[in-house]
Amino acid sequence: QVHLVESGGGLVQPGESLRLSCTASGRFYNIGWYRHGSGSQREWVATITPLGSAHYADSVKDRFTISLDAAKTTVYLQMNDLKPEDTAVYYCNARTISKSREGYWGQGTQVTVHS
Repeated sequence: QVHLVESGGGLVQPGESLRLSCTASGRFYNIGWYRHGSGSQREWVATITPLGSAHYADSVKDRFTISLDAAKTTVYLQMNDLKPEDTAVYYCNARTISKSREGYWGQGTQVTVHS
């Protein structure tokens, strides 16, 4: 029902910034970002509801900001003061009433933080 396409990843040095985008086709009640680093399990990063209620993992709190555009079709993740431990594939996830547990997933976008 919901198709997700992420973009905005890349290679940056520590302390620099990136902004990830995820455009959704279809309606959702919750959308956010997860990441999967090499040798680790996928972890939750941040989520936001269409009404604007946002939540963050402790590891990115005060550095990352999640937001939705006015049309509620695109979610952004502004990533500031990036650290090497932020290196991962970042995935967009959207949850609907019919698929509230696992949600829908995008293909992922690579973020690499390295000197």
